Order: sequence, then C-alpha cells, then structure tokens
Amino acid sequence: MRSAMSFRRDTLTKPIFSWARGVLPAMSDTEREALEAGDVWWDADLFTGNPDWSKLLRIPQATLTDEERAFLNGPVDELCAMLDEWKIFWEWRDLPQEAWAFIKREKFFGMIIPKEFGGLGFSPYAHSEVVRKISTRSIAAAVTVMVPNSLGPGELLMRFGTSEQQERWLPRLADGRDIPCFGLTSPEAGSDAASMVDTGIICKGFFEGQEVLGLKLNWHKRYITLGPVATLLGLAFKAYDPDHLVGDQEELGISVALIPTNLPGVEIGHRHLPSMQVFQNGPNRGRDVFIPLDYVIGGEARLGHGWKMLMTALAAGRGISLPSLSAAGAAYAARTTGAYARIREQFGISISKFEGVEEPLARIVATAYQLDAARRMTCAALNAGVHTAVISAIMKLHATERMRVAVDDAMDIHGGKAVIDGPQNYLGNLHRAVPVGITVEGANILTRNLIVFGQGAIRAHPYLLDEMNALADTDRERGLAAFDKAFWKHVGHSFRTLFRAFGRSWTFGAFALAPDAGDATPFYRQLSRYSAAFALCADMALLTLGGALKRKEMLSARFGDILSELYLLSAALKRWQDEGRQKEDFAALEWCMATGFRTIENRLAEILANLPNRFVAVILKLVVQPFGARVLGPSDRVVHQCASLVLEPTAARERLTPDLAHVDDDSGFARLERAFKLVTSTDAIAKRMRAARIRDAKDAVAKGVITQAEGEQVAAAHEAVTKVIEVDDFAPEALSPIYKKTGGVHQFFQELGEQRAAS
Repeated sequence: MRSAMSFRRDTLTKPIFSWARGVLPAMSDTEREALEAGDVWWDADLFTGNPDWSKLLRIPQATLTDEERAFLNGPVDELCAMLDEWKIFWEWRDLPQEAWAFIKREKFFGMIIPKEFGGLGFSPYAHSEVVRKISTRSIAAAVTVMVPNSLGPGELLMRFGTSEQQERWLPRLADGRDIPCFGLTSPEAGSDAASMVDTGIICKGFFEGQEVLGLKLNWHKRYITLGPVATLLGLAFKAYDPDHLVGDQEELGISVALIPTNLPGVEIGHRHLPSMQVFQNGPNRGRDVFIPLDYVIGGEARLGHGWKMLMTALAAGRGISLPSLSAAGAAYAARTTGAYARIREQFGISISKFEGVEEPLARIVATAYQLDAARRMTCAALNAGVHTAVISAIMKLHATERMRVAVDDAMDIHGGKAVIDGPQNYLGNLHRAVPVGITVEGANILTRNLIVFGQGAIRAHPYLLDEMNALADTDRERGLAAFDKAFWKHVGHSFRTLFRAFGRSWTFGAFALAPDAGDATPFYRQLSRYSAAFALCADMALLTLGGALKRKEMLSARFGDILSELYLLSAALKRWQDEGRQKEDFAALEWCMATGFRTIENRLAEILANLPNRFVAVILKLVVQPFGARVLGPSDRVVHQCASLVLEPTAARERLTPDLAHVDDDSGFARLERAFKLVTSTDAIAKRMRAARIRDAKDAVAKGVITQAEGEQVAAAHEAVTKVIEVDDFAPEALSPIYKKTGGVHQFFQELGEQRAAS
C-alpha cells in the first residue's frame, strides 16, 4: 500500500503539484487572514453536493431564556414607548435624553458582555430579538443599540483582550460609562482595508507622567457610527517598528487599539447625515496621539493580528445586527401593507382583491417568512458558538437586499400614503434608511462579487483549502505529501458529484435524498439536486480557471447567488419543520421555493453560457441542465394564498410578524392596527350591506339590514379607516424659515409681487 501511494505521489501527483504551485496566485496576508477567520457550518454541507438533511433538522432552535424574554417584554417595550421616530429625525435629530439615559441604565450597550463584567450576558439570539423589536419603532434607536453589541471594542475585548483589559474596560462599556465606536473605514481605502494609510509607530513617549513604550498614532476615519458621542474608540491602523523596539520586523501589519477620545490629539469631527438618518455618525482624526502598548487589544502579542481579529469578530456581528433589522423591516412591511391593503378601498372594493396588489404583497410576505427563518437559523449557529464567516456574509447581503425589495413593494402598494412625510407616515423613514444597510459592513456589490463565493469556495469546499495550504507550504516534500492526500480525495469527490449531479438532473431529482417532511419532501429533493449541480460546476470552474476565477466577478457572483439560495431555502424548510409544519404557512414556503429554484436554474444557465472553457461548459450543460432552465416561479394560486396570510387577524399573520413594537398611541402604525381590527371584525356586517346594495350604515340601520349596534361598529370602522388614509400637511412656516421671517407664505409672495411691480 505504501509503495502504491509513493508511486502515485511521485509519478502522478508530483507534476500536478509543480504545475499548480506555478499557476497559484500569491495570496495577500489580508486575504489569508480573512479566510482563516470564522468557521464553516451548513455552508460546508451544501458544498459537498450531498447535504445531510437530518443534520439540518437536528440543529436546536434558537430560543430565549426567561430572563431574556423578560427584558424583551420589559425594558425593550419601555424604550420603544419613549421613541417618536418623526420627532427623532425631524425635530430633535437625535434620541431624546431620557432614552439615552435609559439605554445606559438598563445596559442595552452591554447585552453581549458577560455578567461577571457587569453586562447582561445575553445570547446572540436575544441580541437579535432586541434589535429586531426596536427596529420596528425607531431605526435610529436600533442602530444606537446594535453597534456596541456588534463589531467594536466590547466584542474584540471579550475575544482577544488581556484579562487586565477586560477587567478595566468591559464594566465601563456594560454600564454606559464609556460609549464605544469602532474606526475602520478610511477615506482613501473604503472597503479596501489593506490600503488604509492610518499608522501607528512604535516608540517611547510619556503617558500619565511616565516614559513608556507605546505607539504614536495618526489616522483619519469616517462613517463611524456613535463616533460623535463615543468616549472609547476602537481603532484599526497599520503598525510599524522602524527602530526594532519589539522585534525584527518593521512592518507589523494591521493592529487594533483602544483610544480614549479625551487623549491629546484626538479630534472628533462633526456629524454625518446618512440618508437623513440621525443615529450618531461622523468622522474623527488623530494627530500624533500617543498610547502605551497595553492599549493594543490583546497587548504586544496581538500587534499585526488586527485584520484576523476583525474578520473573526465580524463573522458573528455581521450575522446579527443588519439581518435582524432587515428581518424586522420585512415583517413590518408585511404587517402594515397587508393591513393597509385590507382596509383601503378603490372602485368600491378592497385593494387587496386586485391581483396587481397581490403579487407584490405575496413577495413581501414570503420575504418576511424567509428572512426571519434565516435569521433564526443563523442565530442558532451563533448560540452554539459557531462564528459563521461565509453565512454571515450571505445574511448581510441578502437580508438587506431583500428588505429593499420588500420596502419598495410596500411603498408601491401604499402609494401616496407612504410618500407624504409626517408623523402619520409609518414607512417613509424605513424607506430612506435602506441604502445605509446596503452600504455598511461591506458594500453589497463587493460582498456579492468577491466574498460569498470567493471565500466560500475555499473555506466551505471539502478539500480546496487543504490543497492551497499544501501548495503554499515552504517545505516542498511536506507540501507534496499533503497535496497528494487532499488532491486524490478531491478527485474522488468530483467523480461522485458528477454521477450524482447527472442522475439527479436527468430525473428531476425524483430519487435524490430527502427526509420525510410531509408536503415539503419534494423541496428537499430539489435542493439535493441543485446542491450537486452547484458543487460540480464550482469544481469545474475552479479547475479550468484556477486563480483567475476571482477576477471573473460576474461568474463568482452567480455562484454566490446559488450558494446563498441553497442556504436561505434550507432555513425556510427548517422553519416550517420547527414550527410544526403549519399548513396555513405552506404557501409562503412554496413561494420561497419556487422563486429560489428559478434563481438557481437561471444562474446555472448564465454560468454555463459564460464559462470561458466552452468544451467543459457544453459537457456540464448535458450533465446538470439538459432540459434548460425550466422553473418559472410561483404560480398564481401560490401568490394568491401567500398574499392572503396577512389580510385577516389569524395565527398565521402573528407567526409571520411576531414581537413587533406595539405602542398604543396616536402614531400611524397604531391607527392602522386599530382600523384593521375594526374592519375585519365588521366584515360579516359589511357583506350583508353589500348584498343589500347599501353603502351607508345609517341607511342600513333604517332599513333593518343591520342593527343599531352593528351600525355603530361600521361607523367606528369607517372613522378609523379615514384616520389611517389621512396624510400630514404643514403650515409653510413650519417647513421653511423663509416664511417665518415674513409672516407666512401669502405675505411672502405678496411682498415679492410688490417688489417686482415697483421695479
């Protein structure tokens, strides 16, 4: 056996190894550190081409403890009651002071900090649920709460800080004595962190009256959330040691340090106004700011390890904050748009009856179902301590993109109601906030084209990372041995995937592996089929393009779309199973599956049409898509059933839109909820009136069609609907200071006319 393996290695593997080492592109330190950060999870199963569905269904659901549930129903509800989004973004341009004080007192900034350091010690799922609920009341408040619990000093200190740093800083972050922010983005670099010009030079200097070894820092950062009010800045910079004070290297690499903002040389800039959102955000600078080395997170030993630290922390944070806000936005859009479509009449009937309204409404409903399914499943991984790097990128990208579609659809259905701004507009500010989510934590264009598949293909593939590490090994003989082992396993995997993909594609997945999942069983078969097709095509693209694949961004994006759909559809199936296979919700699941399958088939067709090696493309088409892209998307029946899930006050509607912030005030959302309840509760009465061809409740009472009490119910519903349909208007002097100075718009134009006449 040993001689056979030696013969294979020396005769067959060695020339392949030599060729591959020659064509493998050099990997930068930042690329390698990004790849090594975080963990693989269900994405690795999908990359095998033969996912183990029993493993998926065994994943424990993310749940809240009694303490976490009490916080959600107590302090979170109290905070939401303090918030008036219109006043926050139009009048105050900030959260009210009592909200800031409450957030600090109740330790909203310390949700993820362990109890031994004074924090709440909540799970990632609890963090997600809190952000989700607050998001449906105020975007500014949600962002304010999410940032200290995401990528920032707290997360980095917990994972990488020394015990002394943790004991010093974490209690202050937990109770709000320090407000944190994190400075990563430089004007010159943007998303290309490797190009940042922010520097830290190791030198000796005086700090608190003593000469110590430290860093002289110079930086310029922008887009820093909480930056204008932060007292503790986490800073990413490039460290240099020109005088070799800590070692032989001069360029140490990206590092991360804590900077109290009251240090000499720190300059906190003015505020940004991102898409009219008024959460605290702005630039800052540092000019010759000196800190001791023990302000570097993790101490001297962590100098130059900052990029891996950031990517590891981001693997968790990116899977929580923005996906939570996005899932909340989609659920909020589903609840409000369903209610509005139900109560709003045009041409004498509810607009929810129009098929032109049903189609976008169904899309909103199914998006809400899918995003929350994926949010919960991702939180389940995070609760288990898995830091899902690729999945977090998928979640951030697709949650924000699909929220954008859902909110746009909601705006279209609401029409003028959502366009006219004012205290009664419950959608306008969410619509304005969407571009912020699209842009931050890695712009979606970059994430889709370079990260999801670019990292996923290496991290989640069963053998590719082992092969790359073997090829990069400086010990050639050791590298050859490792490559020989991984390469032939890869070859065997590719042949198994080839036959698996061929059989499943030609039989339309009829015999693919699937659990006994009732009505959903055929969906598992199709995902098994598409997983095999994806794995085979990915292998062939990597084989024929090698390192050039990362420059084929459109191909990479299409592969990433397929991987993303496989994950999101898996999450939707798991949700349906975990919730007890609710028959009422099956239409939402069907919509997700039909739409996802259409995307997968179209992306496969696009990949095969654009793969540079045309011979391989033709063979792959015969194997994985012999009959072309055939899925057309959800049927009209599914669209109708899906849209109807939010048109009545049912358990299905509550499952789809749970735990939104409900404050019984005179806000537009509260008015809508009251009107929806009144209209749906008088539906039987309204049907009797329509059958009698009577529209006026008083006439119906007079003619004995309905009782006096029923007439009063109908009148109350009509009045409630009228209040919802109303939009805000303003005195001209309330909107413009010009008219305040002249005594009103009429006087302004009268004086203007007189001036023209006189001239």
